[in-house]
Amino acid sequence: MLIPKKVKFRKWQTQRSNPKALSPETRGTKLSFGAYGLKAESQARVKSTQIESSRKVISRTLTKAGKYWIRIFPDRPYTAKPAEVGMGKGKGDPQGYCFDVTPGRIIFEVDGVEESVAREALRKAGTKLPVKTRVISRVHKQ
Repeated sequence: MLIPKKVKFRKWQTQRSNPKALSPETRGTKLSFGAYGLKAESQARVKSTQIESSRKVISRTLTKAGKYWIRIFPDRPYTAKPAEVGMGKGKGDPQGYCFDVTPGRIIFEVDGVEESVAREALRKAGTKLPVKTRVISRVHKQ
């Protein structure tokens, strides 16, 4: 699983989540390494466990032939309170790390395999993530 070596603050403040005011991503929107990519179409916080399960699916589908890149890194801590605990009494303990994905962000890139294999690998990876995704390629329009 991806986690930062160290963080400046144990807990972050929760940011506002207004889907109407959500602006599309400006950075990480173009393919940089591979020929095919998985692009986010919606907004969500992707946890490091979800990134890891998607990575496993991609590596299994590509076998040794292909190469893949993870374009996001979970550096935002998220907290949770134990089950059946009442409201109040402070914020919960840090549980792990996540990454804020906004529409337009490239999450994974794949290269070195046929188009059908790459599209299938990225499609399977997209089902593991809490965002709506689309497979894009260098050959066709982005």
